[in-house]
Amino acid sequence: MKRTGPVVFGFLIGMLMLIQYFTQVPWIDDRYNNVLDWKQVVFGITLILGVVSLFLHHWKKIERKTGGWGYSVVTIAGLLFMIAAALIFGREEGPYPWMFDHVQAPMQSTMFALLAFYVASASYRAFRVRSFHAALLLTAGVIVMLGRVPLGEMMGFHIGEHYFSLGTISTLILDYPNLAAKRGVMIGVGLGMTATAIKIILGIERTYLGKGA
Repeated sequence: MKRTGPVVFGFLIGMLMLIQYFTQVPWIDDRYNNVLDWKQVVFGITLILGVVSLFLHHWKKIERKTGGWGYSVVTIAGLLFMIAAALIFGREEGPYPWMFDHVQAPMQSTMFALLAFYVASASYRAFRVRSFHAALLLTAGVIVMLGRVPLGEMMGFHIGEHYFSLGTISTLILDYPNLAAKRGVMIGVGLGMTATAIKIILGIERTYLGKGA
């Protein structure tokens, strides 16, 4: 029963969500909404569990004085400060929104700015022309990057009476070959999700039950 119960429960819920998509029965719609409501409850519980786990993890590092335990002190201090600020002053005013606007937002901007250099480094390694396919990737990448900035939009060439700017060519690359590739990937992802869902509903995939399932 320890294994059979969760499998049967997963089958019933999965079939309910599947049938609801293809029918308009009020009773099934109500049960569907109930499942969505319970999902929010479970999400809230997992969020609390994540906060507690984060606190315990860093608290153990502080107790053992392991490497980088000073960062754990900052993490716990920030966690407790934000919780206290929200409970005392509310989320709309006071230090809670101030920390978001003047601490978290600048740190996120700094992080993304640093990531730009890593992206540029990875692009340089990927765009090394060692084969015909690499040359196509390099050409398309350069055209798209130049076509996305004002300077590149002013660059172009004439073919007969027609003028093609890099911005126009960049848009064509993004709208046709790039979009076709993205749709192919999304179709593959959708098929994979469908196959996984069917395996879970039928009880073939049981990894969500933990070890020994």
